[in-house]
Amino acid sequence: MTYCVAVKLQAGMVFLSDSRTHAGIDQISTFRKMIVYENPGDRFMVLLSAGNLSISQSIRELLQTEQLHDPEGGEPITIWNARSMFDAARVLGSAVRHVYERDGEALRRSGIEFNASLIFGGQIRGEGMRLFQVYSPGNFIEATAETPFFQIGESKYGKPVLDRLLTPETPLAEATKCLLISMDSTLKSNLSVGLPLDLAVYEVDRFSSDQVVCIDEHNAYFHALRGAWSAKLREAFDQLPAPEWSIAGELAAPSPRHRALRKITHPRDRLI
Repeated sequence: MTYCVAVKLQAGMVFLSDSRTHAGIDQISTFRKMIVYENPGDRFMVLLSAGNLSISQSIRELLQTEQLHDPEGGEPITIWNARSMFDAARVLGSAVRHVYERDGEALRRSGIEFNASLIFGGQIRGEGMRLFQVYSPGNFIEATAETPFFQIGESKYGKPVLDRLLTPETPLAEATKCLLISMDSTLKSNLSVGLPLDLAVYEVDRFSSDQVVCIDEHNAYFHALRGAWSAKLREAFDQLPAPEWSIAGELAAPSPRHRALRKITHPRDRLI
């Protein structure tokens, strides 16, 4: 399993993925889940993948050569000449279906589900940034102002902090910190997600990025962030008021919904 997350902001985009893959408790490996497609000055795109590793690797390889027919009679559409991110996402969807048509039946006969989840986003000159989540059938949805981020893989542990903190107005640095905390929460709670991490930060209208890094267990910033986040959580928790069980306390006053609840004593105690 894995965890990947990406967010689209007014200031740019942030992509983050782990690299752990396992096929059982004794088959744990490291494979990159992020790939960057960049033509400086023209387009910058990032693909994150989760699910069956053989399927996602096939899709990533095929994406570089996959073509769509141009209804206007021009040259076939690829991710390198697509005039919009929507068309580039259509090319990705076509690559997913191509792999399914080639391998889906053989996988089914072997009892393996065709399982691939993808996040694809970036910017092509001439339009704004766009972010998509692509499903196993090749269809996709696009991020909006109300839902500016997508997650795939083990998403539940890292989602609460994203829901609380991320908005389209969030600065890039703050969003990067937020995604790293989301990843740390997932690393803490799920052993199927692991270091190293791949991080890409893109500034709007740059059409390139020099902020693409690999974060391992020796990364000083991530180590400090994890420690500070744990300490601040502990501090905030300690400052919360304790439940009040006195007669005057709110917890002692049952609501109408819960008045039917009764404490049942052990039969042995009732015989005494």
